[in-house]
Amino acid sequence: MDNLAALSVSIVIPVYRGEHTLPVLVEEIAPLIYRQTTPNGNCFMVREVLLVHDCGPDRSDETLEFLSTQYPFVRTVWLSRNYGQHAATLAGMASATGDWVVTIDEDGQQNPGDIGCMLDNALDSSLQLVYACATNLPPHGWLRNMLSRTAKAISTRLLGNSKIGSFNSFRLIDGEIARTLAAYCGNGVYLDVGLFWITERIGHCPVSLRNEMRHVSGYSYLKLFGHFWNLILTTGTRPLRLITVMGFCSMFVACVIAAHVLYGKYYGLVPVQGWASILIAVVFFAGCILTALGVIAEYLAVTMGIVMGRPLYVVSSKPTRPAVRK
Repeated sequence: MDNLAALSVSIVIPVYRGEHTLPVLVEEIAPLIYRQTTPNGNCFMVREVLLVHDCGPDRSDETLEFLSTQYPFVRTVWLSRNYGQHAATLAGMASATGDWVVTIDEDGQQNPGDIGCMLDNALDSSLQLVYACATNLPPHGWLRNMLSRTAKAISTRLLGNSKIGSFNSFRLIDGEIARTLAAYCGNGVYLDVGLFWITERIGHCPVSLRNEMRHVSGYSYLKLFGHFWNLILTTGTRPLRLITVMGFCSMFVACVIAAHVLYGKYYGLVPVQGWASILIAVVFFAGCILTALGVIAEYLAVTMGIVMGRPLYVVSSKPTRPAVRK
């Protein structure tokens, strides 16, 4: 099989504090620019590495300039200010030209050598999106790992799809999907939610995480909570429907209490005090208010979906095939 038959891969790396870690990571990627064979015999080669400068506190800019001159396959994308990891990743995806796009962190925790296995997973099962699924616990504290698992479990419930539950920043995305999402995705959209909008065939590839090359993580608990809250806000209308359900339940409870009170009053079984009418009124009208708020929230969610740029449809240039069941 010649080079023309090899699939091209673009690697997108959002850079915030990569002054010391990026040279080692890019050196690891360098051998992959030549024709590679995956464990299952698929041919690929890394066409480009896109380093997106997200204006961090260190001198990553100098490192990016150095790497772009030392390695011809390295391309730099300069952002005007710090926009956050997901925005930087989308900026890199918009500039990617490969058949497949890989997103990877700058800290060296994820191994570029796993790209071949992820590609096998995608090609053998006809997938559009493959997440790396860690077989070992991330090298963080127990509290952070527990909170991370809890946040992902909640997001899985909200999205209503268990396939996306093990999402993380190490992803293999169909190049067409990646570029389409970068064109449509609006401000404030959680990247994985955006991917969920336009992908159906999602898989996971087991990988082993490494220790980070830097001693201190770039994400504080406050920043991680901000990511989680952004995820909740962009998942859609499922959280908002809880308000409507609570409203209906409250009105139902009010009706049950009213029926019980009236039965007791007219049949003399239970002496009815003055608090009963107050309780019924409070519970019933509280239910009405919650129901009204839920309906308003649904309208706001529809508007938010339009503002965020959620596409009505996405046209693919390749045949859409069902995922292969194993």
